[in-house]
Amino acid sequence: MARLGPENALDHVVVVMFENRSFDNLLGRLYEPGEVDAFEGVLGKELSNPIPAWLPDGARGPVSYGVAGDMNTPAPDPGEEFHHVNTQLFGILDEANRGQAEARGSFNAPPTGRPATMDGFIADYASMLLFENGRMPSYDEYAKIMTGYTSEQMPVMSAIARGFATFDHWFCEVPSCTFPNRSFFHAGTSSGHVINFPPLDAFPAHNPAETLFDRLDAAGLSWRVYCDPPCHASLTGIIHAARLRPKFATHFVSTAQFFDDVEKGNLPTYSFIEPQIIGYAHNDMHPPFGYLLETMAKSRGIAEPDRILADPPSSLIAGEELLARIYRAIRSSTANGSNHLNTTLLVTFDEHGGTYDHVPPPTAVPPTGEPAPGQMGFAFDRSGVRIPTLAISAWIPERTVVREEYRATSLIATMRERWKLGSPLTARDASARSFAGIFTSPAPRAQDDWPEVTAQPVPAGPESFVPMDAPLGLLGKSLLGGVAALGKGMGVDVPDPKPDQPLTGREGIEAAQHVLAELFPRLQER
Repeated sequence: MARLGPENALDHVVVVMFENRSFDNLLGRLYEPGEVDAFEGVLGKELSNPIPAWLPDGARGPVSYGVAGDMNTPAPDPGEEFHHVNTQLFGILDEANRGQAEARGSFNAPPTGRPATMDGFIADYASMLLFENGRMPSYDEYAKIMTGYTSEQMPVMSAIARGFATFDHWFCEVPSCTFPNRSFFHAGTSSGHVINFPPLDAFPAHNPAETLFDRLDAAGLSWRVYCDPPCHASLTGIIHAARLRPKFATHFVSTAQFFDDVEKGNLPTYSFIEPQIIGYAHNDMHPPFGYLLETMAKSRGIAEPDRILADPPSSLIAGEELLARIYRAIRSSTANGSNHLNTTLLVTFDEHGGTYDHVPPPTAVPPTGEPAPGQMGFAFDRSGVRIPTLAISAWIPERTVVREEYRATSLIATMRERWKLGSPLTARDASARSFAGIFTSPAPRAQDDWPEVTAQPVPAGPESFVPMDAPLGLLGKSLLGGVAALGKGMGVDVPDPKPDQPLTGREGIEAAQHVLAELFPRLQER
């Protein structure tokens, strides 16, 4: 192996992006006060949220921040779209939006210049529970949003965080949901989109922004997107289909290929890993959403709702198991080519997903440089919420806490700097701080000095979660329709179902997998 130094730390960059957790939710209890020089956590602070007056328990006073009682909290899933996040950050909930999942005439947006108070998480979660359950939620139900996890509950993430670098002021880019934030991560913009959809083709057909992948291609550098089985599609590919569609068959592969590439020293310059996000047994750390679908369906008189998006026993535990495998693979790699000395692993999340955080998000430079209102009138002039982000490298001292403000587009800034990839993609990544300066160990840390990690055993789930031979219900038809629309928009021949022959659950899944196999052929490999 050639002699390597800290200047080689970014020769190979691996990013794994999980889903929908705030910094406080997973890492707020990482360090006790005084254990490190400075750390913006929750211990030693009096953190709470008020109970809104329209709830029957308002006289009980504010709800203090506590510890999650199980590994599936909060359940059901909180709101994450723009108007929900506005309520969470500013405490604004217009009466017309109370008890509604979708905004009714307003987006709970704050007046210009109003600082975030971080005191509307109870109000928004209770409002979502009212919608989902069709009744006023109890104190015990909505108080779950004001909880997070201990280091003992999250042993893998906590051990890695204490063993390397934790960014305690890393923010996602948009105060909203998945697609806009994932688009900013690789493009520095979401082309004006603030929510995932509607329309169904918002991102695949109407997001032409140049990406980091394009810059890597132009520089002759390699990249791959790895998706964890049994995932049949890549969100990255869908979000950036206008740019990346020609690469679907060559650059989008299974994580089985990732582990082989690590072992043989064949990692590309840039690797992006997607956990299993859509479907059963998701290991993306996303709060449970199958329960949400089930309760919503039952509240509308559907006795046996589809369970295509059923939840595993715990996506947090399953996500930690995936993270442990990725980390151990990189730690043990000594091959010529990519190895533990020249590979940096960045662990991050797309957005906070409605879970509580106490640090107000900062302002942000709009991608165009000047405020230019997009969808829902948002000018992209303020950040999303703080999210857990870790950096792992042989050149990072243990118990490093990176205190400066970083953001999702810091990845673009860092890669542009390291590989001379040209001018900024947008004004947003131009303003982002590179993290190239965190590799401060004068000598590489021996592999034996990297912390050992042991994930909790992943509980077994049911073998079947869909009534395979029953007719496809409303939810299943909607999901299949979305996949079909996506396929047609990308040039895939999608057969139209016969209206007089309702599809069964089995047939619906097979039809969806047919479309996705055409789009992402290598993700069908196991």
